[in-house]
Amino acid sequence: MSIAKGQALSNVTFPVDREEKRTFLLQAVEQVRDAIEGSVTEAEMSRTLPNSLFEAIYESGLFWMKLPEVLGGAEADPLIQMEVIESLARMDASAAWNVMIGSQSIALPAAWLPDASVAEIFASDDFPVVAGSLMPSGVAIPDTNGFRVTGRWSFASGIRHCRWVNATVRVEGTATTDGEMRRVVIPTADVVIHDNWHSLGLQGTGSCDFSVSDYFVSDDYSWAFSDKPRRGGRLHLLGLPGYVAYEHAALALGVGRNVLDLVTQRAKGKGRGFNDSLLGDRETFQRDLGKFDIELIAMRSMIFDLFGEVWDGLPLGEQPAPAQQAQMRSAATLATEVALEVARNSFRYAGGEAVYGSDPIQKCWRDLATASQHFLVSDSAYENHAKFLLGREDANAFG
Repeated sequence: MSIAKGQALSNVTFPVDREEKRTFLLQAVEQVRDAIEGSVTEAEMSRTLPNSLFEAIYESGLFWMKLPEVLGGAEADPLIQMEVIESLARMDASAAWNVMIGSQSIALPAAWLPDASVAEIFASDDFPVVAGSLMPSGVAIPDTNGFRVTGRWSFASGIRHCRWVNATVRVEGTATTDGEMRRVVIPTADVVIHDNWHSLGLQGTGSCDFSVSDYFVSDDYSWAFSDKPRRGGRLHLLGLPGYVAYEHAALALGVGRNVLDLVTQRAKGKGRGFNDSLLGDRETFQRDLGKFDIELIAMRSMIFDLFGEVWDGLPLGEQPAPAQQAQMRSAATLATEVALEVARNSFRYAGGEAVYGSDPIQKCWRDLATASQHFLVSDSAYENHAKFLLGREDANAFG
């Protein structure tokens, strides 16, 4: 029986003290290192995490680093979460991505849903794992005590291992709620999973589409974007895009550092051309290697400083200002662009062996190229950041 169908695994008890919690989670990352590094090829071929790797991550507790403490989660602050995701991404981007998406996808309903539905979702002895899709690709028609939902959603990473999914819908049909955006939570067993994850990169994430048609979702299994969280601390008041921006930045930094380490090691022993000169002896490569290393160091410092400043200054019970959220999103976009440029040039320097799909430098480039297509780190991040700088009335951090 798979975990997705309810098998209870070992319980995880997270420390309360911040430094102890940080140490616990980073040790959990190290505990899954062998499972991650030994599953890279299988994950790429099967287009989802192998069950053995999923179970190792499950037992480590990493899926619940964002879950409210009141429900037994770690509820780690963004800086700790960034370290965790960055460390995982230096091993494998797909594993890091699944932890990133899985942890946010269970934390959302856990923080926002009413008590009755949370009790049902957490009714088993084990914690559930949840997949999610952020874009509003479905419609909800109000019905008695709920909604009739129809839609097809993309990029539900890890869905084949999950017991529940949550998705964004736009409400239609009434003057008071028309256009309202809501999240709905549905058992995975009730959705159609479309086996369409044939991607350039992040191949092991299993980010398939799913759909439902005229499916009833009760009020207790949905919430409006405008609703305040019902449980959890200030982590769940970061808002959108603040709630997810730091995760994307951390993933990019981890993959970027990994690919630079890989090409540096290869340059020490790889000859190119008819005279078989070492790549590491070429001044052009040396110039770029030094530049890329400093860029990644600078970008990491900026990301941790920026998100640390937001976190430390977050007013009690309030979200970051919209202009701050736009800034956070722009920072994540820049981190992704810098890491992608490092990967693209590393791939170019890596030579002919990098054209083969099994090459780890090529994989880092493919993974970052795919991650960079996410809406959160698209060009609209800069556009909306600029609108706040210009004082425009149409400025929207997540527009």
